[in-house]
Formats: sequence, C-alpha cells, structure tokens
Amino acid sequence: MNYPAQSSAAPVSMAPIPILMYHNIAPAPRDIRVYRSLYVSPRAFARQMWLLRRLGYVGLSMTAAAPYLRGEREGRVAVITLDDGYADNLQAAMPVLQRFGFGATCYVVSGQIGQHNRWDAERLGVSKPLMTAEQLREWHAGGMEIGAHTRTHPRLTQCDETQLRNEIHGSKAELEDLLALPVSQFCYPYGDYDDRVVGMTREAGFAAATTTHRGRAIPGTDPWRLPRIQVARHHLLPQFGMKILSGYEDRRE
Repeated sequence: MNYPAQSSAAPVSMAPIPILMYHNIAPAPRDIRVYRSLYVSPRAFARQMWLLRRLGYVGLSMTAAAPYLRGEREGRVAVITLDDGYADNLQAAMPVLQRFGFGATCYVVSGQIGQHNRWDAERLGVSKPLMTAEQLREWHAGGMEIGAHTRTHPRLTQCDETQLRNEIHGSKAELEDLLALPVSQFCYPYGDYDDRVVGMTREAGFAAATTTHRGRAIPGTDPWRLPRIQVARHHLLPQFGMKILSGYEDRRE
C-alpha cells in the first residue's frame, strides 16, 4: 500500500480527516423492522471506495492513520471503520478494500465471536452472523486491523466500575489472547461514553477510540473522542462525496 509522503515538519496539516463508520456490507433483509440504515450493499460500498480513490484518497486503518490524526503527517487520507465484526465485512468488504489497496479497522465484540448480534437482534428482528476467530485471523492476514468493541456491547455509562473494567480491559485481553495480536483501537458501543469511560479506555492501553459524534476529525483532536461519518444504506454517491469533501457533517455535530 502506498501512503502519502511524510513531511519533516510537525504538525503539518489541519485538514479534516473523514473517519467512515460502517456496520453491515450486505443487502438489507426484506423483513428487517428497524435500522435498515446499518446496511450498505456491496455494490454501493465498492462505488464509495472507487470514489475515494478517484478523489485521491488513501483508505487507512486507525493505526495507519494515527500520524495523520496527530497532525504529524499530511496527505489525503480517509479512515475506514466497521463496527461489531460481522461476517459480511470479511466476505464483501475485504475484497473491495484489497482491490483499491485500502486498509480498515473492524471493531469486534470479543464475547460474541462466532455468534450473532445478541445486543440488538430482538429489536432489529434479525440475527446477523459475527466473524469466527478463524475469520478474524483471515481479516488480519488480508491486511486489515482488529479493534475492540467491548465484550458484550453494553451502554458503558450505565456500567459500574467492575463491569466497566471487565468490558474495556477484558475485551482487549480477550482479543489479544485469542488472536495473538496487539489490539490498540477501541470503539464505544452506541457511541455511549463519558469522562469515566474515556479514563478507563486510556487506562486499558488503547491508543485511540472512536465515537458516533458526527463530523470529520481535526488533526490534534483528543484521540479517545474521535468523531466519525456514518455511511448508511440510503446515502447516494453524491451525498457520500459531499460528506467526505465538505463541512456537511461538521455542521451537524
């Protein structure tokens, strides 16, 4: 993968960096009751990645993007993140990412590996398969990154201290033990966090954490409170481009 050239000066750029947020890369089931927006079809995802490349962007994982997010490097980069660890990320998203030479970070619910979305299956009316340990290894071997998304996908601000430590520290330890890989990236389920949650995330040793706050990341932003741009089923390609290139998302935070 060819990254933009590094500059000797730091900080070098304050250009906003889009951190894209996806969930399922699959057609939305006909009988799903709510949150059809969580699905982006494989065809739409491929067109979006094509447009990123056409616009001169390099798609990066969170760790690869860290120097840009800190303002130490400059270049036209976009960060690609996928929440929860669905099997369709491997099956439908990874081949597209590889075709364009892009990286991505998938945030995994460590206590549900190889199972399904227990935290919202009843509300959504659909059980969605999550990657197995072997599939996660395949994701990593394909040039992608694995991040943590807690052990059970709770609302972290509602956890007591013991539960909070178990969910945050525990998810990191579980993934690292299972996969024999360093896990340095975290994502708050439901975008639910406060100062206490951020403190525990930092204590656990995560280098950065993403939220669901809307907007592009400004280099130098608190790395444990990074905003993202949700990409949903109903977003047409021109909307996607506008979210990337303009202040459209920034003004909606």
